[in-house]
Amino acid sequence: MNEKLSDLRKKAMALPEQPGVYIMKNKNREIIYIGKAKKLKNRVSQYFGSQNNHPEKVRRMVENVDDFSYIITDSEFECLILECSLIKQHTPKYNILLKDDKGYSYIRVTNEPWRRLSYVLQKAEDGARYIGPYKSSYYVKTSVEEANKIFGLPTCNRKFPEDFGKARPCLNFHIKQCCAPCTGRIKLNDYNERVESALEFLKGGSSNTVKILQEKMNEAAENLDFERAAKYRDQISSIKKMRDKQKVVNISADELDVIAVAVEGTKGSATVLRFADSRLFDTENFLVDDIESEEEFRCEFILRYYTLRDDIPQNIALDAEIEDMQTVEDWLTQRRMKRAYLGVPVRGERKNLVDMCKKNAYEALAQQKGVTGKQLSVLDELKNLLGLEKLPEYIESYDISNLAGEDNVAGMVVFENARPLKSAYRKFKIKSFSGQDDYGSMREVLTRRFEEYRKAQEEGVDTGFGRLPDLILLDGGKGQVSAALPVIEETGLSVPLFGMVKDDHHRTRAIVGAEGEIAIRPNRAVFTFITNIQDEVHRFSITFNRSQRKKTFNSSLEQIDGIGKKRAKELLRYFRTIKNISQASIEELEQAPHMTRPAAYCVYRYFHEDEEKSLPLVKEGVSETETDGLHN
Repeated sequence: MNEKLSDLRKKAMALPEQPGVYIMKNKNREIIYIGKAKKLKNRVSQYFGSQNNHPEKVRRMVENVDDFSYIITDSEFECLILECSLIKQHTPKYNILLKDDKGYSYIRVTNEPWRRLSYVLQKAEDGARYIGPYKSSYYVKTSVEEANKIFGLPTCNRKFPEDFGKARPCLNFHIKQCCAPCTGRIKLNDYNERVESALEFLKGGSSNTVKILQEKMNEAAENLDFERAAKYRDQISSIKKMRDKQKVVNISADELDVIAVAVEGTKGSATVLRFADSRLFDTENFLVDDIESEEEFRCEFILRYYTLRDDIPQNIALDAEIEDMQTVEDWLTQRRMKRAYLGVPVRGERKNLVDMCKKNAYEALAQQKGVTGKQLSVLDELKNLLGLEKLPEYIESYDISNLAGEDNVAGMVVFENARPLKSAYRKFKIKSFSGQDDYGSMREVLTRRFEEYRKAQEEGVDTGFGRLPDLILLDGGKGQVSAALPVIEETGLSVPLFGMVKDDHHRTRAIVGAEGEIAIRPNRAVFTFITNIQDEVHRFSITFNRSQRKKTFNSSLEQIDGIGKKRAKELLRYFRTIKNISQASIEELEQAPHMTRPAAYCVYRYFHEDEEKSLPLVKEGVSETETDGLHN
């Protein structure tokens, strides 16, 4: 606990209620955090009040604050400009900082007879030829990769002519992405012609290269050199195919940045797709720790990112709105010295680009956790759809199963990071009553579940029942939800609970909460995910119910004289159901495996006792001596 907390709060309460920037310092007078506020008094005093509601990052920062200063500004806009300037100047420890590591990139052409093309971030004194510099490493990397594929240049580690004929050509040769000089079948002049065409492609662009190759193709055809003409034709075709692939990310706007963020727990990922001349020319991704909230991270990222950039585009598309959006837009306009626009597209071309950017942000975040971006993305959709405070990484789902009130059981399945966690599945036998009462059964199951959580907490266990779910989904409608919610409320825990509703064809239709139904069909990924959960919990619970019924059937048959476990099992296997056994004649029962006539007679008499009170013990050829020792 910071011993100066009360003094700092007293000082904060004396601040004016005006816009300004506050500067937190540690004992060494080092600046550790810089922030802005519409009302300095309200914002700064929050830091030095109760620490229970603060995220971990804020608590750590407050713990190290020894003093603070502040600067009053005339407007929120001036406040924003000053904050960005001071953060760039001092790079405080607890602010979100983005390192400007965007160096220059080069195209490297080796100095040897059989030249190679590659992209590098730094020039070296190695005698090679360097073309550049280029600001976008992404552009250089993708362009060099395209050139090598189109013109069939090798990217392996083999040396020429030393390695001619020493090994078979690699896969690239067979998929027509390498001319395979390793075979020794291509002439050096022809190879260097490919290199020059690739360099022309990199420097002049695809359109100019296509024009040059078409001229060469026509000239070769006129000279009846059809083999060479075919090679030019193939290169032209490859360029056009590559250009068609790039249409996926072509846009109508000349200048556009697309920004999307993904947050899971305290980790965040921000992705920027940069477009110029209607083409994607750069992509960047940033991973940041100690995130307080997605909304704050998005706003802070945009401010930090464009503090480091001088080339601000006219249009910036975001995946969601940020606080003080108009103020940030004005700040970007001032830095650009021309009008800049911030927006959140809801449809059309830019909305598709934002969705693609969001998927990339989740993919980068997912790589750290060993899951896929698609899985994190569907959890984010579910979080937004249900209005959850955090990503539902750990989901528990429950279903009740019985047959006409008999063998009343429940199944619990768990999904962690959108994947089934079968080691956490649990089965429940309903104990508090007999008969059919799905609502009562669900109340009992959840009560027992949270009792187990309390016990686990007392024992210091945080796995299995000792871990609270981020979301509970019940296989049922509003009635199930209404019956289950009071159980959670009584525990004092905050666990979101919803039901999964099926239509008349027993297919998932919607999610239902305390406020009513939430449609999920328009959200295809969420719809598929919820359907998978509902199908899985139903499968698990009904499988458990069937196993219990089977045990019950076996035990009921074992009550008959002469029927043990083996015969009970064979009877059920042969007749399939108890009903079929009860309706079978003595002759039919005798036909079952391991059955004798005395045993068949005992089974028949068990199910027809009321009808056969006058039936003698010895019947249909069964003697008294044969009834002895019927138990097997």
